[in-house]
Amino acid sequence: MRQNPSFALTDVAELRRLIDLNPWVTLVSDTDDGLVASHYAVLLDDGRDDLTIVGHVGRPDDAIHGLGERELLVVVQGPHGYISPGWYGDVPSVPTWNFVSAHLAGVPDILTPEENLAVLDRLVARFEAPMPAPRMMWERPNDAAFIEKLERGTVGFRLTPTRVTAKRKLSQNRPDDVVETIIAGLSGEGPHANAALAAEMRRSQDARAAARIAMEDAR
Repeated sequence: MRQNPSFALTDVAELRRLIDLNPWVTLVSDTDDGLVASHYAVLLDDGRDDLTIVGHVGRPDDAIHGLGERELLVVVQGPHGYISPGWYGDVPSVPTWNFVSAHLAGVPDILTPEENLAVLDRLVARFEAPMPAPRMMWERPNDAAFIEKLERGTVGFRLTPTRVTAKRKLSQNRPDDVVETIIAGLSGEGPHANAALAAEMRRSQDARAAARIAMEDAR
């Protein structure tokens, strides 16, 4: 991903928020047979406060990726969407795409069966908890034999990235009135309505406004 200093995302808390809200990621490896990619859900490691993530792949994806033997690239994709040049006003402009994304790269550690079970349990709890009648991993009709068979069919991993490239391109280079017009366009009912991206831009815009006020008060 080509980086632009104006859009660089380096704040660890914001990166953790991005990962937490967008757990469905793409795993990419450069193998002897060429590039391979898989898609899985990951979680932040609950025992750390950095960007370490935990997850699993189903067999034989571990062998296909050479999991634990080579660098793994994890692509995290946040809100994104089309931005019409019509939202910029009567000035020369072209369409663009706003987005938030991060690339985490490193050689993952393979989890023990016990650690993998704990991660699988957390994954189920994370997404099942909001259900009207949650059914957790260890609840009936699942039994121990079923869960153990499930674990043997997966390989868990923990990745502490050694390289991070993250970008938050949310029209920060545009005047406030243009940003407000874009947010309004994304919040409407048009063909490119995108409530999630509008909310992310609103959050960014409010943070920028608060930072400006803080700077003025400090003078």
